[in-house]
Amino acid sequence: MTLNMEKLEPLLHLMVQELGAAASAALVLIGDKLGLYTALAEGGPFSPQELADETGTHERYVREWLACQAASGYVEYDAQSGDFSMTPEQAAVFADQDSPVNMTGGFYSLAAVFADEPRLAEAFKSGSGIGWGDHSDCLFCGTERFFRPGYKAHLVSEWLPALDGVVDKLEAGASVADVGCGHGVSTAVMAEAFPQSNFTGIDFHEPSIAHARSHMNGESTLSFEVGRAQDFAGAGYDLVTVFDALHDMGDPVGVASHIREALKPEGTLMIVEPLAGDTLAENLNPVGRIYYAFSTNICVPASLNQDVGAALGAQAGEKRLTEVLTEAGFGSVRRAAETPFNMILEARP
Repeated sequence: MTLNMEKLEPLLHLMVQELGAAASAALVLIGDKLGLYTALAEGGPFSPQELADETGTHERYVREWLACQAASGYVEYDAQSGDFSMTPEQAAVFADQDSPVNMTGGFYSLAAVFADEPRLAEAFKSGSGIGWGDHSDCLFCGTERFFRPGYKAHLVSEWLPALDGVVDKLEAGASVADVGCGHGVSTAVMAEAFPQSNFTGIDFHEPSIAHARSHMNGESTLSFEVGRAQDFAGAGYDLVTVFDALHDMGDPVGVASHIREALKPEGTLMIVEPLAGDTLAENLNPVGRIYYAFSTNICVPASLNQDVGAALGAQAGEKRLTEVLTEAGFGSVRRAAETPFNMILEARP
């Protein structure tokens, strides 16, 4: 076998980057859990010993951790002073939990991906699914942490106003169901912004609903219920929302049909899905790569574990999603808004 060095060298360079990124992923979790990023962002520059003292950690571990972070471009290193610091941009991505570009949540989900790899390998051979609740617990907190910044940044200020007449209804007092709510971040964000309306978060995963309830602050307009997307209780909703979840469902047409029946005749369904083009070629980019990876590890197995097992995948695209909603009986579907990570579809009966 003769190798073309002009093709081999760039590939090897890429693989060196990939191995470095993969090996560093667990250290991002460590930095987040132990408050290393936060301390460095708020009080740096620090020497390794100063950061260790500030965070109650061991200097030798911190010194090696900082070296990896600097080599990764996650923190700054001053060769003259030997100190480490963070730029505002690095702090926004790693340290500020309220930043719309905070990315640390995705690394928690990566822990679940690696923990569940043996089970996924077996599923590849058998074609069976892996239930959402069968994954490592870190998947659920990681999903919350990854999506929370985008929801807080865009949901109330951009996505809901992009829907026809919905904000007026919410301000006057509306009934809302948030289906597939997980830990309930999206539900709580809406309830806080519109105290005149009633919000019910619904999810089939009982531990997630228990987590959502434990974080309530006595809001009388906010509740969480265990229920399946295809037959949850309640009717006469002004608005039903599904955040980054429709593609995970085994029977998305059945789910959308039930939602249409649960809506008022003039009600609205808002579907938030990962941003994707309608063809594979359109999605061969860094964002598509992330979504295809998580789709293979989590989304497709979750759908295959349910009835029907449609397995839309996280990169289904607007055309396929519109077909699902149309088949479910919705008369109009349009893209109301988008971000670099999400597209927001409005469906009306």
